[in-house]
Amino acid sequence: MVWGFFHEIGRKIIHITILIVLAAYFVIQDSLIGAGYTAVLSKQVALMFLVGLLILFLILEYFRLELGWKMPFFSQFIRPKEQNRMYGVIYFLSATIISLAIFDPKIALAALLMTTFGDMVAALVGKKYGTTLIYRNKTWAGFSGELATNLVVGFLILENIYVIIGMALAATIVETLVDELDDNLLIPIFSGFVGQIILFSF
Repeated sequence: MVWGFFHEIGRKIIHITILIVLAAYFVIQDSLIGAGYTAVLSKQVALMFLVGLLILFLILEYFRLELGWKMPFFSQFIRPKEQNRMYGVIYFLSATIISLAIFDPKIALAALLMTTFGDMVAALVGKKYGTTLIYRNKTWAGFSGELATNLVVGFLILENIYVIIGMALAATIVETLVDELDDNLLIPIFSGFVGQIILFSF
């Protein structure tokens, strides 16, 4: 099997680099606010940093997909279904920009971390311990592991129990039901949207 357990670990480690991107975003934003810039301008500059990073990855994807360039090291972690379409990091960066621009900062952060850690736990637990399928190639073990992880992320970042449960369920359900569409884009947007709607209702 081409995509074994350790390949999945390597792929998820690459995805955790989004934490560095998030840290850079908040450092830039806070530094500008501390320097006397308005919160709106500071947020815009920090988002522009993320857009610049997205453009960089899009250029790399152009070389990979349009010109057939093989990326050293990273190419071994690209799934077979991603060989001829954009890599998940493009979708994740896009979702990061949308989430941070639209949602409450804590909801955006929770949605992105649920995507990072929930997806990682679902894949690793599902591959290691999953025996009973719940939907297509998704297992009950992966589903349970992701839901538990998403709830932990929610409780660490958010205060409202209804927002936590709503976001954790939305993220887990989307991850379970999605196969062809990219979950790196869908999970943050769906879970963040659900969390924001619940927050608005209070």
